[in-house]
Amino acid sequence: MKTRTLLLLSVGTALAILLAGGVLLFQLSNEQESVDAIELGSEVQVGDVSIVVHDATDDAPLLGVDVTMGGIDDPDGLDSFRLVTGDRSLAPISAPADGRCVELTAEVVDCRLDFDVSGAASSSRVLVMRRGDEQANWRLPAG
Repeated sequence: MKTRTLLLLSVGTALAILLAGGVLLFQLSNEQESVDAIELGSEVQVGDVSIVVHDATDDAPLLGVDVTMGGIDDPDGLDSFRLVTGDRSLAPISAPADGRCVELTAEVVDCRLDFDVSGAASSSRVLVMRRGDEQANWRLPAG
């Protein structure tokens, strides 16, 4: 092949890639996949779990979130929770302690989710619970 033909093919390929990127950017800009925050004190069903988030207390270095939850026996159910700050995503502390949630149970219980926020630089805090394809978010008051 001639050099001119190769140059024209490379320019055509670059234009096709640029056009495909523009189409993808347009598709992404029209997506509305946000999840609205749920008010504290409202009961919500996330998958097979019923949950009410009551309040959050900041006792440095722990952030405690008071919840009422139940609906299914799942020893690994706390893995469904994350505390999202401006700079990281934190898993709840699962070590047993007085009043602390340690697992999901079929029986509805009042307990506390504790998160170690000592390394989090941001005061923005969102509790996220995801079970299967369902998700719920609670915007927690700043400590």
